[in-house]
Amino acid sequence: MALVLMVVGLGNPGPRYATTRHNAGFMVVDLLADDLGITLDRTREQALTGQGLVGNNRVLLVKPQTYMNNSGQAVAPLARWYGIAPEAILVIHDDLDLAPGRLRLRRGGSSGGHRGLQSIITHLGTTAVPRLKIGIGRPPLGQNVIDYVLKPFSEGDWELIRPVLLEAARAARFLLEGGSMDEAMNRFNH
Repeated sequence: MALVLMVVGLGNPGPRYATTRHNAGFMVVDLLADDLGITLDRTREQALTGQGLVGNNRVLLVKPQTYMNNSGQAVAPLARWYGIAPEAILVIHDDLDLAPGRLRLRRGGSSGGHRGLQSIITHLGTTAVPRLKIGIGRPPLGQNVIDYVLKPFSEGDWELIRPVLLEAARAARFLLEGGSMDEAMNRFNH
């Protein structure tokens, strides 16, 4: 696998969505940016971006501002502009099929029904896009999935999710520093 040079956190823009389950990717990119001393202060191709050096590599952190389901409209043009191959992009997103508190790195594959990830796959023309999934669990019986993902984390969920967001930022940094995907999966998948 290529060295990760772009980290994309998926979410929806604006304060209304800032603490929702669907914005787990944005939250991780914010933590990673703080850790790396990178400021996301530039808007390009419908995304909030920040650049910095990790070791000898220039890296790009990205928060698409297109709303979740259209994330590929921002990510694909950025990848082309910066000459970054899909295999060198790490997409961080929420996952309903993982219990809260779980992380899963994957080299690629289907979107698993995640529309933001599907948009990226469609616009890049490949499923070979590494991703880091943040478990948010399924909604309680009878609750609509859309309402669930667009609802802020409960206090109880925050106790589970906060350490996972920090761990996800560490996993992304590990990959940005040149760590292998195999080692990252062994170390961070749980």
